[in-house]
Amino acid sequence: MKMRISLVASVFLLFAFTSVLAFGQQASWRQVVGIIPAGNVVGSGTGKVAGGFLPWTTTSGTAHVNLRTGDIQFVVRGLVFAGGSPTITIGTALPVTAVKGTLVCDNDGSASGGNSVIVETPSVPLTATGDAKFSGNIGPLPAVCSSEADLVFLVRASAFNGAATEGPWIANGAVLTRGDEDRDDHDDRGDR
Repeated sequence: MKMRISLVASVFLLFAFTSVLAFGQQASWRQVVGIIPAGNVVGSGTGKVAGGFLPWTTTSGTAHVNLRTGDIQFVVRGLVFAGGSPTITIGTALPVTAVKGTLVCDNDGSASGGNSVIVETPSVPLTATGDAKFSGNIGPLPAVCSSEADLVFLVRASAFNGAATEGPWIANGAVLTRGDEDRDDHDDRGDR
């Protein structure tokens, strides 16, 4: 009987430990906001990502990454220009017609020889009103994404007027939480 109790206790402890480890491999951003200082650069070395040439805004958005499995979800609404020009109408998304989620792991490059590590989702359509979402698995993430605290989530332009491009970042995840840190009740990840 003592052996059974010991075995059951061991299995329970193993399950509890594994659950804690898996949960600790989560990263979430409570909102997605548009780029404010145009031209801002994120990352270092070969992992730099340049920002857009005009400011952008959003009405809402969130992002969530399972750093262990490579599952990524993001949703952004109302991602539109917050500044205009003769060819850009403020309050619209055009000419940007697609975006992708970009993780910048080891933002300062301290663990990667001075270079941030970039991981990206496939491109998804951006509606005329600035809505986009992605949910999927992009495969195993580099270890530096979970070992370094300086993790950044960006939304990058990936098509202009339907033509694919490696565009600038135009929005970023704000209020990063990891593992079992408190999450905001207003999290709208369920809208994916």
